[in-house]
Amino acid sequence: MASVQVFYSGRVQGVGFRYSVKQLATGYEVVGWVRNLPDGRVELQVDGEKTEVEAFLADIMSSSLRHYIQGIEQRAVNPLSNRVGFVIEH
Repeated sequence: MASVQVFYSGRVQGVGFRYSVKQLATGYEVVGWVRNLPDGRVELQVDGEKTEVEAFLADIMSSSLRHYIQGIEQRAVNPLSNRVGFVIEH
């Protein structure tokens, strides 16, 4: 299992970024969430089998969203507890 937290910076708010990430997540066996941060970044946390998490994150970067992303910070974190599905958090 892998649990990853990712911060995306650039023009990632107000462009449908969270919705698009949620849609991409439906193609993978992952759980987690995505949300806007007050500083203009988008934060994502995703849990799943390592290959699923890696493929999901790679899909984000190969999608049209890559044009909005200027920076990425990624780190391993503790797994989410009792999470089902992938949601947009507010």
